Amino acid sequence: MTANLKAPIYTNEIKAREHLEALRWPDGAYCPRCGGFDVKKLGGKAADLGQYNCRDCRKKFTVTVGTVFERSHIPLTTWLMGFQLMASSKKGMSAHQMHRMLGITYKSAWFMAHRIREAMKPAAGSLEPMGGAGKVVEADETYHGKTSEIRTKSVDGRVKYQNKGRGPANKRAIIALVERGGSARTFHVAHATFSKVEEIVSQNIDRESRLHTDESRLYSVSKVPTMVAEHESVKHSADEYVRGDVYSNSVEGYFSIFKRGMKGIYQHCSEKHLHRYLAEYDFRFSNRIALGVDDTDRANEALKGITGKRLTYRRTSEAML
Repeated sequence: MTANLKAPIYTNEIKAREHLEALRWPDGAYCPRCGGFDVKKLGGKAADLGQYNCRDCRKKFTVTVGTVFERSHIPLTTWLMGFQLMASSKKGMSAHQMHRMLGITYKSAWFMAHRIREAMKPAAGSLEPMGGAGKVVEADETYHGKTSEIRTKSVDGRVKYQNKGRGPANKRAIIALVERGGSARTFHVAHATFSKVEEIVSQNIDRESRLHTDESRLYSVSKVPTMVAEHESVKHSADEYVRGDVYSNSVEGYFSIFKRGMKGIYQHCSEKHLHRYLAEYDFRFSNRIALGVDDTDRANEALKGITGKRLTYRRTSEAML
């Protein structure tokens, strides 16, 4: 279902605030500073501003306190429209396009987009292991763009050299896990090594899962096969892409969408911000139409992730991770 962009939440500040309160406080308002539920909504002009008073800590607050919206001068109606645009665009929405469509400066649109990506990122410790008994998780790695610094390797701890030419040398390595018919998780790593792949698989995949990959030695020669119930692979070098229900097409499809968006929509992404863009693509893939999530539901799901993710312009610009 396509969102109604003429809905009151996109044109009326009071309606926009009420919509946000319903998403953030489904069980009633609480103080974001002390967590107390003994709160009272103020009347008069303060009511139009959505102000509450906490009787426990005696401080005033609104629904935007403690969120990515805090201290923003951009109207909530514009914020909600920004969330809707980012959630509805399969391959992404550039800051220049948001700047033109929302009528805000490019700098504000760029910062808004990064705060929306922050809201799309899963809360720390909220992710459960992927897969499970009888379920399939696909894994693959790709390389996108050049690293911000030339990386070197040490030979016997003495001589350092720089790889040149084709291949993954000095490119940004990305490892992706996709649960077949489910969610996706991606990881930007300095190097795609045996130990790093083993760490990611160990921490993110249920041991009862079946793991499908291509013929990469990262999965076949490492300890990865011992970390799952069954490891199966296809040999792309021999033109084998499907063998029964064994394939890695889902994770390759994810990379296809990601790369088309990064090249066609965003065109350039510095390495220090890559993790935010990956969170954006993970979110849309994990909340797609095939899983019963439409554009409106996806935007609302992103809005539920605004809490506890305060992000300042300086911190975003300097990419403090």
